[in-house]
Amino acid sequence: MPQLELVPKTASQPSEPIISDTEAEAMARTVVNLFHRWKLTDTQSTILLGGLSLRTWARWKTGVVGRIPRDLSYRLSNLLGIHKTLRIIFRDVDRAYGWIKRPNKAFGGVSALDVMLGGELVDIIRVRCYLDSIRGG
Repeated sequence: MPQLELVPKTASQPSEPIISDTEAEAMARTVVNLFHRWKLTDTQSTILLGGLSLRTWARWKTGVVGRIPRDLSYRLSNLLGIHKTLRIIFRDVDRAYGWIKRPNKAFGGVSALDVMLGGELVDIIRVRCYLDSIRGG
């Protein structure tokens, strides 16, 4: 009977995490500021962060972040990608920050925030992909 062998990681599977713990903590602190600019409620914020508890969110707002799981770091990365693309598309800062709450034909007349509040990572990615397509990325 043949023995199973361990297959070594390939270049497509880096041994280092794609987003380091230090980077994830920095993204979390940045997202706290971004959500303030987007004028989100605490409940909306925790939904976008994948069901983060209100208690943990309150700690984040004081600057105490802690360890961030991989799926949450991907959420943070995509949220910041949305922010970056909006700042590229709109020269007016107020327009960039207000865009997520405005109704949008591309999302059937609901806002990007409404789409993202579906709570799944794919909902955030949907908004990011739309913006990237508008920007030409």
